[in-house]
Amino acid sequence: MEPYILYYWPTIQGRGEFVRLALEEAAVPYQDVGRGRKGMPQIDAVLDAAIEAMPAFAPPVLRAGAQLIGQTTNILQFLGAKHALAPRTQEGRLWCNQLQLTIADVVAEAHDSHHPISMNLYYDDQKKEAKARAKDFRTERIPKFLGYFERVLENNPRRGGFAVGARLTYVDLSLFQLIAGLRYAFPQTMARLEPQWPRLIALHDMVAARPNIEAYLKSKRRIPFNEDGIFRRYPELDGQAPASLSARR
Repeated sequence: MEPYILYYWPTIQGRGEFVRLALEEAAVPYQDVGRGRKGMPQIDAVLDAAIEAMPAFAPPVLRAGAQLIGQTTNILQFLGAKHALAPRTQEGRLWCNQLQLTIADVVAEAHDSHHPISMNLYYDDQKKEAKARAKDFRTERIPKFLGYFERVLENNPRRGGFAVGARLTYVDLSLFQLIAGLRYAFPQTMARLEPQWPRLIALHDMVAARPNIEAYLKSKRRIPFNEDGIFRRYPELDGQAPASLSARR
């Protein structure tokens, strides 16, 4: 098949990582253009209304032949149907889409825990507000979201430990990434709270052990978490003693 083209920032996992995980699990060829030579002009081009008839607002964007698909959840819905990463029934696909939209909600809140006022300000310019926002995120929002996903796993009538049906879907891959990101950003909080969500943690471990995902995680294609992405490790936001930090956006 003609390789997919993924347009996403070259130095962070970000929202593009949810798409990368689906492409890696499906073992389909794709080009991560942002990480190649002259990648940024290509990313700019798919956001340019003067060039694209249906431009995307922001990355990630996936090109499938002549079709250009934006928004993480939208891309995953497409890939799920195309590569057996979603149920065959409309009911099952809508359920996957609903869960993925909920994952997108908590991912946005994780980002806002370190940038609660504006993306255009440095973290150090909103550190006080970030500490208050992060405390609420740690104590109220993480338990609310992960408790919900734990119940989803518990209520799945099919055996196997997956979120939807009896086999892996893109939702399981995204839940893996959510847990991995929260562990990076809030290690102390997650270490304390994880025993409440045994099914969710078991799912994370099961996804990490899948051959295609395990190989990807060990490869150079997997960009390490860092303090430029969605999930950022600022110890003071995890309820720890302040660290010496340089100003970052």
